[in-house]
Amino acid sequence: MGSGQVIGGGGAVVGGGSGGGGGANCTTGSSSSWWCKWGHGHGHNNQNYQGRRLMLSSGFLFFVGCFVVYGLIGWFYGWLVFMKPYPYVTTGMAPFGCREDGEGSWSIGVFFGDSPFSLEPIENKNVWRDHSAAWPVANPILTCASVSESGFPSNFVADPFLYAQGDALYLFYETKNSITKQGDIGVSKSVDKGATWQQLGIALDEDWHLSYPYVFDYFGQIYMMPESSVKGELRLYRAVNFPLQWTLDKIIMKKPLVDSFIVNHDKGYWLFGSDHSGFGTKKNGELEIWYSSSPLGPWKPHRKNPIYNVDKSLGARNAGRPFLYNEHLYRIGQDCGGSYGQRLRTFKVEVLTKDEYKEVEVPFIVEQSNKSLNSWNSARYHHLDVLQLSSGEWIGVMDGDRVYSGESVRRFVLGYASVAAVATLIVLLGVLLGPVKCIIPLNWCAQYSGKRSDTSLDWERENLFSSKVRRFCSRLNRAALHLQGRIKPNTSIGILVLAVIFVVGVALMCTGVKYIFGGQGADQAYLWKGHYSQFTMLTMTYDARLWNLKMYVKHYSRCSSVKEIVVVWNKGIPPELSDLDSAVPVRIRVENKNSLNNRFKVDPLIKTRAVLELDDDIMMPCDDVERGFQVWRKHPDRIVGFYPRLSEGQPLEYRAEKYARSRKGYNMILTGAAFIDSKVAFNRYWSEEAKAGRALVDKYFNCEDVLLNYLYANASASAAKTVEYVRPAWAIDTSKFSGAAISKNTQEHYKVRSKCLMKFSEMYGSLSGRKWEFNWRKDGWDS
Repeated sequence: MGSGQVIGGGGAVVGGGSGGGGGANCTTGSSSSWWCKWGHGHGHNNQNYQGRRLMLSSGFLFFVGCFVVYGLIGWFYGWLVFMKPYPYVTTGMAPFGCREDGEGSWSIGVFFGDSPFSLEPIENKNVWRDHSAAWPVANPILTCASVSESGFPSNFVADPFLYAQGDALYLFYETKNSITKQGDIGVSKSVDKGATWQQLGIALDEDWHLSYPYVFDYFGQIYMMPESSVKGELRLYRAVNFPLQWTLDKIIMKKPLVDSFIVNHDKGYWLFGSDHSGFGTKKNGELEIWYSSSPLGPWKPHRKNPIYNVDKSLGARNAGRPFLYNEHLYRIGQDCGGSYGQRLRTFKVEVLTKDEYKEVEVPFIVEQSNKSLNSWNSARYHHLDVLQLSSGEWIGVMDGDRVYSGESVRRFVLGYASVAAVATLIVLLGVLLGPVKCIIPLNWCAQYSGKRSDTSLDWERENLFSSKVRRFCSRLNRAALHLQGRIKPNTSIGILVLAVIFVVGVALMCTGVKYIFGGQGADQAYLWKGHYSQFTMLTMTYDARLWNLKMYVKHYSRCSSVKEIVVVWNKGIPPELSDLDSAVPVRIRVENKNSLNNRFKVDPLIKTRAVLELDDDIMMPCDDVERGFQVWRKHPDRIVGFYPRLSEGQPLEYRAEKYARSRKGYNMILTGAAFIDSKVAFNRYWSEEAKAGRALVDKYFNCEDVLLNYLYANASASAAKTVEYVRPAWAIDTSKFSGAAISKNTQEHYKVRSKCLMKFSEMYGSLSGRKWEFNWRKDGWDS
């Protein structure tokens, strides 16, 4: 065939002839086809010249320019959504701890109940530990952060086992070392029934992965049997100096068993474990049993091994220590159907002999959170260990994760797929606008070298795949030519198509940035002294602001540390609780009198020490709320909030936040968005001393937040700081959208507040002598 041969049944022309259609066809002679050939040249000496020519081609410059524009849009989106305008709030953890891990972000929580089947999370028990600044203590009680802060960098903690020694509880768990990337066995200690934990360190560290640290007693010795399946052995360690020093006692079995335990039952010892290495074995669906007269062996296999080789969702793989309750033995299994370790299943063992095994599933209910990623165990939980205390109460430790297995890989794939789709759309834009002459340069296809020789054509006939690729590229380029003919950029339809492509590209680029740089997307709680806590949200509203309230409840109820939302209903018919989409309990407190003083009324039903007073028309990220809560836990004697004010001068005049910033200081925090101590603040506000101030609030129907600031200042020494400012990333006033603002006339509102300043100064002393500077430190709050 000659050089003018058409390849692929009328595809792009290859050879000396020039193509029509504005150079859309790829030819060796046409300068307009340069983008299609992408710098192909004849001979080695011409390659540098062709490369420079490619870099200067209109198609290449168009592609790079568009990609830069999309990149800037993605950067701005990332800065707006993911970058905080304040410095990162450090928790003091080791610098290598809590890195994103493809296996998840497992944590451990504590549960209590009258039986193993009535366990409730520790926050429901209202456990208070003032010395830890946890009011009350909340799950999780152990995370990678708490372990890393103790000097042992960890990516996650899982597989918890309890061991009681007198009044002390020891918690053994797998901790994935974020440096070596392998599992070690960590240990923590509690002397207050699991409310607070001291991190003791690493109990066992081998050269291979360890997990599932099953600990038990035998003849006065303490043993640990961790999973060592990577080593291909089941090993038994004996405590030399409990709990941190262990020595290898013996190798129980040369078999890579996973998640194994030993139980003493019916005058014998039984070993349960799974071997996923055998041919035809269903991973996470296999279970074997072995028996012996001693936990030290020797072990004999059950006659019906494997007991299970079933679907991974049926709970064959062990999920913790078996327990005895009402003289019945129960086994806990993993349901790995939707994702690894998705949930637990509990089985009552009815028959366990050398020849037979029978168990039936029994109901086991774990309280599920509706907070999605913001909850530590909302996605999955795969291990439970229960123990009956000397008091008769049962305690359980369970691990949980907020994301599914492989989530980081999924985000990586989706993120870069979105960016690749943006690149494709840029090429499409270039084709429609003209700078790009075809979609796929033919010199990207195998064995393309400009002019087609008889030898190369014979090679293509013998290599059908290469020929098929070239035909596909040619047809794709013909589609580009077809689009150019159908869609004209200078028509209204053409402009609409270009706009749609551009918008889709922006959406895809933002999606890519979200998946690549946005992390898990969770607004998590912040640690303080190694523990988490919870707070109550309180807002005051009335019937005209129901729209605000619905949005408020839906958003803030998903914040990690929110325990309850209390709605102070001042006027009108309150909504039904079913009208509110909430992830936490909502309590509507209907007031007989429409008064702003109701905001700070003593409420014995509030179960937390911390209360966030937040107006129903303020929307801010959960991360800001959680950060503010951590600051309050450091300074519980102060009003900690997000809106600073400065009261000074003669006469006193109420001004906006801008004035305080211009003066580089503040002495008040508006309680429309502030954390307070419910016991201290409410009692102080309803004291006899504050009676005259409350009367003034009723008279003006204003200034209740100003009054509380004066009461705090009056109750402390003149030099003591009573307020603390936390800078929010952003906040939106939703009343501007609903048209139900409390103070529509801002100037009149400020005049009334100026009167309040004068009156309160006469009653409780002036605030003008107090002023604290805005001082941004590495931890992100003012001090």
